[in-house]
Amino acid sequence: MADLLTPTNDAQFEQTAESLITMTAKDGGNVDHAGAIIDHIDIWTTAIEQKSSAGRGSSNKFSLYGIKKLRELILELAVRGKLVPQDPNDEPASVLLERIAAEKAQLVKEEKLKKQKPLPEISEDEKPFELPKGWEWSKLGSLSSDIHYGYTASAKHNSEGVRLLRITDIQNDKVNWSTVPACDISPEKSKSYLLENDDILLARTGGTIGKSYLVENINVEAVFASYLIRVRRIGSMYASYIKVYLGSQLYWVQLYNNAAGTGQPNVNATALKSLLFPIPPLEEQHRIVAKVDELMSLCDALEAQTEASISAHQTLVETLLNALLLPLPQATSQSDVSLEPQPFTDSFDKDWQRVADHFDTLFTTAASIDTLKQTILQLAVMGKLVKQNPNDEPAAKLLERIAKEKAQLIKEGKIKKQKLLPAITHEEKPFELPQGWEFTRLENIAELITKGSSPKWQGVIYTENESDVLFVTSENVGAFKLLLENKKYVELKFNEIEPRSILAYGDFLMNIVGGSIGRTAIFNIDALANINQAVCLIRCLADLSSSKYLLNFFNSSLCISYMMDKQVDNARANLSMGNISKFVMPIPPLEEQHRIVAKVDELMALCDQLKARLADAQTTQLHLTDAIVEQAV
Repeated sequence: MADLLTPTNDAQFEQTAESLITMTAKDGGNVDHAGAIIDHIDIWTTAIEQKSSAGRGSSNKFSLYGIKKLRELILELAVRGKLVPQDPNDEPASVLLERIAAEKAQLVKEEKLKKQKPLPEISEDEKPFELPKGWEWSKLGSLSSDIHYGYTASAKHNSEGVRLLRITDIQNDKVNWSTVPACDISPEKSKSYLLENDDILLARTGGTIGKSYLVENINVEAVFASYLIRVRRIGSMYASYIKVYLGSQLYWVQLYNNAAGTGQPNVNATALKSLLFPIPPLEEQHRIVAKVDELMSLCDALEAQTEASISAHQTLVETLLNALLLPLPQATSQSDVSLEPQPFTDSFDKDWQRVADHFDTLFTTAASIDTLKQTILQLAVMGKLVKQNPNDEPAAKLLERIAKEKAQLIKEGKIKKQKLLPAITHEEKPFELPQGWEFTRLENIAELITKGSSPKWQGVIYTENESDVLFVTSENVGAFKLLLENKKYVELKFNEIEPRSILAYGDFLMNIVGGSIGRTAIFNIDALANINQAVCLIRCLADLSSSKYLLNFFNSSLCISYMMDKQVDNARANLSMGNISKFVMPIPPLEEQHRIVAKVDELMALCDQLKARLADAQTTQLHLTDAIVEQAV
């Protein structure tokens, strides 16, 4: 695994970047960048970016950063004249511009187009890069007959009549016209807004600003909504090449530099008309679009293949690890203690050895390492992570001592007498336990299970004073740890109103509402604190069980599955105190709890090291990809 996770060294980095951008000379000095793209597919498919998320199950969320950058590179090379060779026999773009000017003049003469104010000349300082021979710089406004805003109207619930195309109807450069709603518009008014083939639409505001759509094969009457801008091309231009330009970084950089608005970015028609536009000869425009289509199809295939490979890898990891979690048919009694996962059965021994033999190839992604972490926790609470020691005091004795301790606290009036819990049925037991272990309900080992309250309900206000009550919400409770970057405080009188939920050092905090349901951490700071109604406080009897073992249980898939199964089915998922009290827990002997915790800590540290090295390697891959793109253009 070390070889797979070790970041690329500087020499290898430079050598790979140099080899990628070394192009084959063609046609009197023109170069074939497309060939280099195809020859270095591995660079693009291995640069993967992990997405961050606060929720459970987010570890397998990723973006194919390398292929995304490859798409950007293809479009950028296209508009710089570096994607296909130039042909000296092509009619130069200067002649094309003359023809465009003549066409626009004729439209003005026929009163099909209003006379437009001439756009300022492009100075040498404005030109971002040098163009190939036969190309010319122009502006988007000079290449279109009109750039104007869409029609303001409300969408109707049906699709009968003239359709109203909105930004939301455009998905992945496609429109499903059967779902586009209609609108009320008169025939006379619609003439100014009816869409035609080769029209280009741009989103002009919000999060989709700059998003473009080329109208093709339209077979319905449709107008476009007011948050879109239409660019009508001149007949002499190839619309598909304009669409290529609208995907390039040359376009996007200019667009964002020109975006205006304080609330949210937006772009207007005037700014669009001024965008610098590199024009190839018309014949080359067609060759560029054909090459872009070919390479984008390659990117689609790479994307599908890479995602399928990642998915298959994760399925393999889960299959092999799940084999380790098969229930034990019979408990074992082994006198020696070991820190290695144990072959309780021949099957377990073989399954573990299979994972160990392929460790280097199995745990090479964040998702696979997170799956390994969850498997470690599950093995821990099943009694499969360390060997049992017949000399350990059995868990039954531990539970007897806990019961006596609770009875004494009730007698002294320190805790209330609890209702008798139902016996644990055979169906509730998820697996057979090793010798010396016992199942119990959470309430049997807890002196308090409660939740907090809302300050608003109690007439208490938030404060900025750190000497007041630290107010812990579900945002502050992560898996295994408190998240206290953002602290809230409430007036001291909140603790007087809600003394039951005042926190003590070592309390367990569990989120019981919403998307973070089930995340559990230990309150391990010295602070005057309380909780809100979305957090459950679980206070176990001191020194009668290992807090770290219980924390591992609460964050294991066994407990999480129980939580998900017991959620109250209403508008927002939540756990009741009654259901939490009835959690079925596997309890090992106290001595074994400590051995389990030590082993879990050791293995989790290894997983964190693997993940850190993986992150370093991925970061290097991302930087390598960026450097390749930068040097290639």
